[in-house]
Amino acid sequence: MRSGRLELGPHVLRLLVPLGLILISAALLLGTKKLDAYNRSPSLLVSLPRHSERSTLPAAASPPIGRAMVPVDMAFRRGETIAHTLRNLGLNGDQTREAVGALGARIDPRTLKAGSHFSACFNPDSSLASLRLTLDGKGRLEMARHAGRWAADWQPFKRSRELRALRGVLDGSLEGSIRQAGGPGVLAIRMADALQWDLDFSRDLRQGDRFEILYEERRMDGELYAVGDLIGLSYANQGRRHEAYRFGDAGVYYDGEGRPLRKMFLRSPLRYSRITSLFSASRLHPVLGVFRPHHGVDYAAPVGTPVEATANGVVLFAGWDGGGGNVVKVQHAGDHLTAYLHLSRFAAGIRPGARVRQGNVIAFTGATGLASGPHLDYRVKVHGEWIDPLSLKGVRDEPIPQARLASFHSWRERLTASMAAGVVSADLVLPDLPDLSAALAAPAAPRSAVTRLARTRLGRGAGSSAASAR
Repeated sequence: MRSGRLELGPHVLRLLVPLGLILISAALLLGTKKLDAYNRSPSLLVSLPRHSERSTLPAAASPPIGRAMVPVDMAFRRGETIAHTLRNLGLNGDQTREAVGALGARIDPRTLKAGSHFSACFNPDSSLASLRLTLDGKGRLEMARHAGRWAADWQPFKRSRELRALRGVLDGSLEGSIRQAGGPGVLAIRMADALQWDLDFSRDLRQGDRFEILYEERRMDGELYAVGDLIGLSYANQGRRHEAYRFGDAGVYYDGEGRPLRKMFLRSPLRYSRITSLFSASRLHPVLGVFRPHHGVDYAAPVGTPVEATANGVVLFAGWDGGGGNVVKVQHAGDHLTAYLHLSRFAAGIRPGARVRQGNVIAFTGATGLASGPHLDYRVKVHGEWIDPLSLKGVRDEPIPQARLASFHSWRERLTASMAAGVVSADLVLPDLPDLSAALAAPAAPRSAVTRLARTRLGRGAGSSAASAR
């Protein structure tokens, strides 16, 4: 009996398992159909409110937002007058004349330049509310309408100067070495200007040379605006120390003994270049292939490099001169003559009889005539004989008067102490630049002057720019 029950159990289990699976499948199928029917049944969509930019803001903030004026950056167009610009901003004839008068009472509109930026603010009704512009390096001007009339407010920048000391070693280019020492690369040009009579920056510099510089930074409202003058300089080159100290109001540089560095002749007619051929009584000509005298010094330079007159004088010749190509010859005092060969073109105004001063650009380098490549052939003739330009010795300007030498030596000692330490001493302070607000502010213009100013057209070279930022 018991064995019969045991045999019946597996049969019942084999029947119940399939039956359970069938029931589960049926339940899943029924549930799926109900869910699908629910998803397909139509439902009422809830209406959402329309989005508003002010819906998330307190009601008290809405009126100020409606009155807010956002500045629009714009620029003066070339050929337009100030009056035309203001009319384009929505002013009528009377308002334009009134605005030009307010502007002319503060600044000279002729100092504005085409392409310069300004900011215009508009009222909610799109009428012009105010105008803001910045005169580069001078100040800010704001024009606005008050009590039914246009008025202008001028705020000049506060100008100041600060001294900076710099020390370094020549490693690579001079400009790169100055930057590596923490200074601006433009100081390389300032150095070349100060020592151009005693040091040829195209051939005399050597790796390992040491320099000490004291220069000024010019600031506007406390922010750096430009690199100013070089005040003191010491350059150790090939066992010789070259010094330059700015002293007095004339902007003249003196050596350590108070003698002016400026001489009658510059060391080189090019600022930056390298010598490729020296003065020689017999040299193989690179084009003709024959030996012949070379009465000058060749400086390699790209086409278009400015060529400077090495001394004051009068242009004797400017034109084509056979194998020399385009040539300029300048007559100087003391029966000295300089010649500049293989030029690409002449500077404006360079013609026979024109007077030039030392450092004036008289031409640009090229490869005209019998030239194998772009360069300058610089020659010097004294009393009718060609001499080596590198052997030319200049005559200095007048030295510091004896009565001021003590003051100069005291100033020089203070400069050298700061330069050697690399830190500006506390007692070495330059006076602030004079306030230019009075000079920049224009007097109230009469009606006839206002009419002329309104008709002034903006040109590319109209003067200082009006920018939206310094």
